[in-house]
Amino acid sequence: MSPSPAGGPAAPAIRTVLGDISPADLGICDAHDHLFLRSPQLPGQELDDAGAAAAELSAFRAAGGAAVIQWTPYGMGRGAAELPRLARESGVRIVAATGLHQAAHYTPEVLERVRADLAGLFVSELTEGIGGTGIRAGMIKVAGGFHGLDRHARHTMAAAAEAQRATGAVIGVHLELGTGAPDVLDLLCGEWGVPPDRVILGHLNRSPDLVVHRKAAEAGAYLAFDGPSRAHHATDWRLPDALAALADAGHGERILLGGDTTTAGARSVNGGPGMPHLLGRHRERLELALGAGLVTRFLTANPARAFGADWPRAPYTDRGPGRAPTA
Repeated sequence: MSPSPAGGPAAPAIRTVLGDISPADLGICDAHDHLFLRSPQLPGQELDDAGAAAAELSAFRAAGGAAVIQWTPYGMGRGAAELPRLARESGVRIVAATGLHQAAHYTPEVLERVRADLAGLFVSELTEGIGGTGIRAGMIKVAGGFHGLDRHARHTMAAAAEAQRATGAVIGVHLELGTGAPDVLDLLCGEWGVPPDRVILGHLNRSPDLVVHRKAAEAGAYLAFDGPSRAHHATDWRLPDALAALADAGHGERILLGGDTTTAGARSVNGGPGMPHLLGRHRERLELALGAGLVTRFLTANPARAFGADWPRAPYTDRGPGRAPTA
């Protein structure tokens, strides 16, 4: 990436675990997935095997993939120290996340430890590095609830908004079963002033409400349809119609696609569809319905634009009483 002119604004860049790259260099991107993930909500299905992660990346690369955005946030076993090696060995660009999921994914002790300076934690991980690794996150992950936002979600989103203003990073939002998009946009963009194009609404395939989809796209947010590996979702068959409706309304530039592999059993190396499915049967199906050119845009130009940010050169100083520990 070319340096910006002296004194001028920085050129947009995507912050990978191996450093910043030009958005033009991102390539075919799985815009929402997980190489590592741990939660008490998924006992016995942890993604904690670096060898399996390497095999999954290799299979994704063989299918034509070039980049993976890992949405695993703070305290959920991100495997940050492993990510640079996996990126180098696989040739797949990896973006890590900071942020915080729903309260149910953490112990009360963890939440108490980070609550006082959550924005400082997010900014530190985006600009300095995760823990002592020096590996910087490239996005913020937060989460809503089922058709609503509880106190934890509002607190976390307020911190995410502060971190977004300080860094320019995009905020990716887990929508529980695809619901609650209007409430999220009202809070992040209406109350907290986050630009809509700095918000990615995740899991919209799980709630095929075409009216909500269109309104979110009209607002300027990115819409992530991310979970073809979740075969138990009966709404998957409606995905081509939902994407076609958005494209026909002129919102094709707002669509992102991802795999969202969240359990060991869902990995392709364990017999599931995993990351390669996104670029295999899933892509083929969408291309039959929408055309190859449009689907390629969903996988390349759109994520390149969504995850690019004008990262700050000056350090963030507006912090609370102490920086929260990292994990």
